[in-house]
Amino acid sequence: MTARHKHRPAAPSGTGPDQSWKSAVLGSLSAALAALRQLVGGFGTAVLALALLGLLALTAVACLAGVGLLLAPTLLRAVHALARRERGRLSRHGVEIVAPDPAPVRLRLALADDTTRRELRWLAVHATFGLLAGLLGLLLPVFAVRDTLFPLVWPLAPSGATSTSLGFGTADSWAQASVVSLLGVGWIAIVLGLGPGLARLQARPAVRLLAAGPGTDLSLRIAELTATRAAALDAHAVELRRIERSLHDGTQNRLVSVTVLLGAARRMVARDPAGAEELLERAQSAAEQALSELRAVARGILPPVLADRGLAGALSGLAANSGVPCRTDVDLPERCPASVEASAYFVVAEALTNVAKHSGATGVAVTVRSRGGRLLLRVEDDGHGGADEAGGSGLTGIRRRIAAHDGVLRLTSPHGGPTVLEVDFPCGS
Repeated sequence: MTARHKHRPAAPSGTGPDQSWKSAVLGSLSAALAALRQLVGGFGTAVLALALLGLLALTAVACLAGVGLLLAPTLLRAVHALARRERGRLSRHGVEIVAPDPAPVRLRLALADDTTRRELRWLAVHATFGLLAGLLGLLLPVFAVRDTLFPLVWPLAPSGATSTSLGFGTADSWAQASVVSLLGVGWIAIVLGLGPGLARLQARPAVRLLAAGPGTDLSLRIAELTATRAAALDAHAVELRRIERSLHDGTQNRLVSVTVLLGAARRMVARDPAGAEELLERAQSAAEQALSELRAVARGILPPVLADRGLAGALSGLAANSGVPCRTDVDLPERCPASVEASAYFVVAEALTNVAKHSGATGVAVTVRSRGGRLLLRVEDDGHGGADEAGGSGLTGIRRRIAAHDGVLRLTSPHGGPTVLEVDFPCGS
């Protein structure tokens, strides 16, 4: 009797219990790190909110003597600016807040404005609870690292020094020092378990108070977003047509030429080896040109230099190849999203092309700054000015690309110069 064995299919690779456990751990770690970044960012705005709240209190007292009335509009602008910054910060962390209509800054109108009152309430809550939550997000990872690694630094600690981050207990032996590391593990568990929830609690007052009220007319914002989406789709279509033309008019013709030359060489190889070799050389040259054009098209889609050297290095390369002497001044403490970096790169590339073709300039300066979750880009040349979007200088394409990111383009180009192109992108991780 022959034994029959059922064949059980092997479990797909990467779907076993070990892989699921690793995915869960990595997911928890990623969520905790994102929450810590959000909490620390909220701590920064909470410090500003606390300082602004103190200035508002002093101004309110000064208003009794009439002096504070002069400062009130400036402080109200600061409140609105901080609220906009908080909306932008939270949007980068996936918390979308629909902004209300611009609020007034005249004191009499502001006191009767619902948006201003809601922002002032948020200011008070964020300056207290938001500050505390941000402080915890700042200190918890420090406590976790300090206590977990305490056994390694214990021999170097002075005699009688406290062994824990909370300021109590001393360690007189390796065993006691090792116990401290268990407290560090507890801190890590708190960060992993409570970090995301704490970040949500810190953001909740902004979601409730900084969003547009129920009576706000959102039709203008909807129209603006609709126009922005249409501009993004148009820019995408234009980019696809450009790539299609580059491939059709350049690379495709080169490859057809290679095919024809190879066919002719194959027919001539028996009766005219020298002529066939010449045709093969021409086919090789055409193939190399096609490969070069393909690389150019690929760089036009997303330049590899952005991934290799970042925006600062990519702009330095553009400046080195510029037809007009170009100076760059880039200050980027951290990387922006890849789509923002690509758009900024193409904006500068198009602007430098326009300067070389139309401005008659002898020099151009490119300045890039990253401040408060915004990427600020400025291109200034000393040419004769008179730049006009209707003149077909590529400015319309630049504006569409910027609008796709909900950015702002400002162009100043009086006749006689200089021409200044300023771009404000929302960015950040």
